[in-house]
Amino acid sequence: MDVKNWNQLDEISRRKFMNYAAKALLGVGINGITNLSNLMGQPSPYKVPSAKNLIYLYMAGGMSHIDTFDLKSEKKVRGPVEAISCKGEIGQISHYLPMTAKVMDRVAVIRSLHSTQGAHAQGAYYMRTSYTMRSSIRHPGMGAWLNKVSGRTNATLPGNVRIGNSSAPGGAGFFEAKYGPAYIGDPSEGLENRARHPSLSEEQFQRRLELAQWMDLAFHDEYKSRETRAYADLYQEAVKLMNSEDLVGFDINQEKAVVRKRYGENSFGQGCLLARRLVEKQVRCVEVNLGGWDTHTDNFERVEEKCVVLDRAFSALIEDLDQRGLLSETLVVLATEFGRTPEIDKDSNGRDHQPQAFTGILAGGGIRPGITYGKTDKLAKEITEKKVEIPDFNATIAHALGIPLKEKVYSGSGRPFTVANRGKPVLDLFV
Repeated sequence: MDVKNWNQLDEISRRKFMNYAAKALLGVGINGITNLSNLMGQPSPYKVPSAKNLIYLYMAGGMSHIDTFDLKSEKKVRGPVEAISCKGEIGQISHYLPMTAKVMDRVAVIRSLHSTQGAHAQGAYYMRTSYTMRSSIRHPGMGAWLNKVSGRTNATLPGNVRIGNSSAPGGAGFFEAKYGPAYIGDPSEGLENRARHPSLSEEQFQRRLELAQWMDLAFHDEYKSRETRAYADLYQEAVKLMNSEDLVGFDINQEKAVVRKRYGENSFGQGCLLARRLVEKQVRCVEVNLGGWDTHTDNFERVEEKCVVLDRAFSALIEDLDQRGLLSETLVVLATEFGRTPEIDKDSNGRDHQPQAFTGILAGGGIRPGITYGKTDKLAKEITEKKVEIPDFNATIAHALGIPLKEKVYSGSGRPFTVANRGKPVLDLFV
């Protein structure tokens, strides 16, 4: 294989080539290396992933677990929320989620999440990175880790996309900028500035690119830093993207009207539809944000409003992925920074922050369907069984995606970090 062809391969293809080379030259592949490591008494860093892609649904503001997925019989805790039965062994969930109840046989509910961070910014940062917020460093999110360690599958599309909140934590962190998410504000508009301006011919465009590269050449030669390389990489990535046949994946207007309506005619619903289209095009990580869960006032009215949006989109996404054969290779995560207190403020009719016990959901990608893990007490205030710390939750996600949990990556200052900050995966959640 010549250098030109090698450079045209994406990261996954290069790994496959190296695996084949190992077999040809050494008589072993990755499995052989694993067995050799075991014979030498050393643990292997390799783990066959149960999921190839990640769709991460983030409920910004602190979704009330008590009013959604962890209902209690105490009337003073539950308020006006009624319980409905759902498929699988999960039992009952909120009547605000009737369509979601029909797909609960395909998800796992973790009712024992525990966070140490009770403020929004700190809680969101901890949930997405497994590290507490520091002024001196920014830690990478799961999408950045996945693309950094495992590589992209589609060489021409971004490997990491975020829909709905460009200021949320969990971006590239101290990794190169190319591992951070491409941001999309309006899913109906897709990726902005993705095409060459119609007034510019292909020949003119190429000449301008060559001129820009020539003008930058001296600067790049003098300043050979990671930041400079990252700048040049973004140029190259943008050109590849503009010429990609798979750009059609960003255009949800190509979907039938009935499909778009099924997901919900709102930004979150259309974002979930876009996420499905992107994983079909081998985009490895897509995050979709739904804000407005900070229900200090009018908790029940606002939770019901949010659930109308979530219910349609989440149920449609799970069913759609399943019907297309994508759920088995796509891990769907529904997460939030913390839950809500059982106490209801009499004046505001709202609930306060509760980081010590709340709920998260995993589906697809090798996760056991239709189960619950962990329990809270009768008030949904304290964990009584199988506590899952945030780093453990993220280690479970990383484990499904095949990201080595002990592999260290060093920041610019030389400090070592791991994907889930010493968290341990909850192996009972896997098939």
